[in-house]
Parts: sequence; C-alpha cells; structure tokens
Amino acid sequence: MRIYYSSKFEREYRKLPKEIKIVAEEKGVIFRKNPFDPRLDTHKLHGRLKEYWAFSIVDKYRIIFEFAEKDIIWFHSVGDHSIYQ
Repeated sequence: MRIYYSSKFEREYRKLPKEIKIVAEEKGVIFRKNPFDPRLDTHKLHGRLKEYWAFSIVDKYRIIFEFAEKDIIWFHSVGDHSIYQ
C-alpha cells in the first residue's frame, strides 16, 4: 500500500499540536497494516464528502482519505471536526 499526502494535508499536519502528531504517527502504522482496524473507527463519509473515508486519531481529530486505486491511498485532510465543513 502506498500513501500519498495532499498539499492541504501537509499544511494542516504541520499545524497540529505535537502530542496529536505523535498519536497520528502511531495510528498511521496501524492504518498501513489494516485500514479497517477497529482502533481507527474507519468510516465512510456522506454528503459532499461521500467519495471519502475518515479515521480517528484521538477524540475530535480525524484524517480524511480516499482509496484512489487498489494499493494507493490519498490522505486529503487532517484536523478536528471542522475539516468536514
């Protein structure tokens, strides 16, 4: 599996608090092994984001991603619930 990061994701990631980045890295390792691991709470999004999925980092922080091709995933956005707007 290859994961690519959008420029928006990279900008948002740089702004995250350090402690959230640490947990995000840990969750990234889990995601690479199994995107649907129950610890991630991976779920399909609805409405205008219906083409995307999200998984939880901690309480209110999420990563929005897309299954682009068989083994290619794009991380599009990261942050609190405001990323859904």
